[in-house]
Amino acid sequence: MRMPQPATGPTPSGDAAADTTGASGAGRGDTPLAADAPSVISAASSNGSASHRSADGAPPAGPAAGRKTSRHTLTGRRPSFAALAALSIGAIRRHWLASALVAAGLALRVLVEMAYHPAIVYIDSLKYLYGRWPGSDPVAYKIPLRMILTVGDLGTVTVIQHLLGLATAVAIYVVMIRRGLPRWLGALAMAPVLLDGYQLQTEQMIMPDVWFEALIVAGLAVLLWDPKPRMRMLLIGTAILGVSTGMRQAGEILIVPALIFAVALGGGWRKILASAAVVTVAFIGAVGLYMSASAELTGHFYISESDNSLTYGRMAAVANCATLQIPSYARPLCPTKAQQAEGADWLDHNVGSPLKIYETNYGLLGSPDGSFISLIKTFNKAVEHQQPTRVLSAIARDSVKLFALTRTTSPGDTPIWRWQFQTHFPVYPPYVEVKNGLIVVSLAQSGLSPVTDQPLGPALEPLKSAYGGAPQVDVPIAAFLRHYQRGGGYTPGPLLALCVLAGLIGSAAVFARRRLTPARSQLVLACLLFFSAAITVLAISDAFEFTWRYQLPALVTLPPAGALGIGVLIAFARKSRRPASADTVSERAPELATPAT
Repeated sequence: MRMPQPATGPTPSGDAAADTTGASGAGRGDTPLAADAPSVISAASSNGSASHRSADGAPPAGPAAGRKTSRHTLTGRRPSFAALAALSIGAIRRHWLASALVAAGLALRVLVEMAYHPAIVYIDSLKYLYGRWPGSDPVAYKIPLRMILTVGDLGTVTVIQHLLGLATAVAIYVVMIRRGLPRWLGALAMAPVLLDGYQLQTEQMIMPDVWFEALIVAGLAVLLWDPKPRMRMLLIGTAILGVSTGMRQAGEILIVPALIFAVALGGGWRKILASAAVVTVAFIGAVGLYMSASAELTGHFYISESDNSLTYGRMAAVANCATLQIPSYARPLCPTKAQQAEGADWLDHNVGSPLKIYETNYGLLGSPDGSFISLIKTFNKAVEHQQPTRVLSAIARDSVKLFALTRTTSPGDTPIWRWQFQTHFPVYPPYVEVKNGLIVVSLAQSGLSPVTDQPLGPALEPLKSAYGGAPQVDVPIAAFLRHYQRGGGYTPGPLLALCVLAGLIGSAAVFARRRLTPARSQLVLACLLFFSAAITVLAISDAFEFTWRYQLPALVTLPPAGALGIGVLIAFARKSRRPASADTVSERAPELATPAT
């Protein structure tokens, strides 16, 4: 009996099979890299077997390439538990390195959960739990936080955040495989998220950073899911990137890599303009939706006001006030040399900084600008326009700290101990402390002091009992985690520098369009998107101030970009060792995007 053919027609063989796989394989679980040469991915596409290859080493083409058709699929019956177990075991065996890394990441997260109860409450956690310092940061983190707290406590929040970290790593791996990377490279791309001690510590904190990372990866994954993304995928992926702005304001820069990707897809100027328009509308719409929700929650239609205060720290730390021309009413914002030595974070937040002193006395000093925010803007713009070299030099110095071999605190930086495990329950005086066996937090008070007739300052109050109760620390486990983190359990700076170099080379290959086969194009476009996302997010973070917390997005962007860059180099090297054919894909000068099949 004649067997039915796939909807795409009979399976081609020989060179045609390799060409078909390269054009459409990434969307069906095949390996685009295998169109250039056999890869580790295609080598074990069915129970680890390397059989059923075409003569030139490429895997067979067609919808069923690289996987067996189950009789349960043909008969429509649901697979049994034994069949599902067999499939799971087979998948684990095929992806043994990734499975081992996920298991190690899970074990570390279990230890972190056991070490600190109910969670690590940081200074900024009070913004989301109690509404402290309104307007200083985006508030979208309150949405998942409140939803989780309706059914659990802060310990439940950290469990979900640890699971989110694992899911982020798995998503990175899946995207790497779909774009044609060998499994070992895909596993290396997700390893930092799974094993980095600073990532683990942040997941245990009541902070939005893990959600910010997850939204970045989710948005990039949607954009890269199909070999040739449709407008709908561009819309959804970019909207997710826009939503990340509600977690951290640095997310507003992610429209840049989305636009770069839309242009790099090619397809003619009409298609490029249409893709760029969809990306722009989706991103602005997502940010506008968040700002509308923020207006309902806070009464203000903005992302946050942190861009003004945080920019002051950066500008004040480098300003040469002796030559700076500013209005006399802004002169009190000029710091002394000793104050500048404290760094941008101190200038932004410490009560002894010129910013906080002026803010306290603002009502008495007055200003022609009419508001304190406009006064800060006046100072910031004066430094930016009159002394740009000093500003850019400071940003450049901070940007290379990520690539240091060790993790230390440079003079003027936010102390790194805030992001490290402690053998006691972490406290951040005077905002978060432990007294009489309870977590106490600094909360604002309303009203005036009967003595000074001035607004009452903050007071320490016990953390709500519904949030998880008394602080508990498993000292031996906490000591192990601290030793692990400080003793090398972090992503080395030189490795991240290598990722930058590989990502840059892989992204630059986008200009070699005459040598871009469909398989190479899949790798190059993915590399370009991850690399541009990494550079833009890290650059905008360093533009405000350097803290090790703000470097965490590098873990979900730079290693994937580096792995993809290495994949691009492998693809070009393998093809260059083969004898050229008269009708190879590389001589047909395709568009940057994968041509339609």
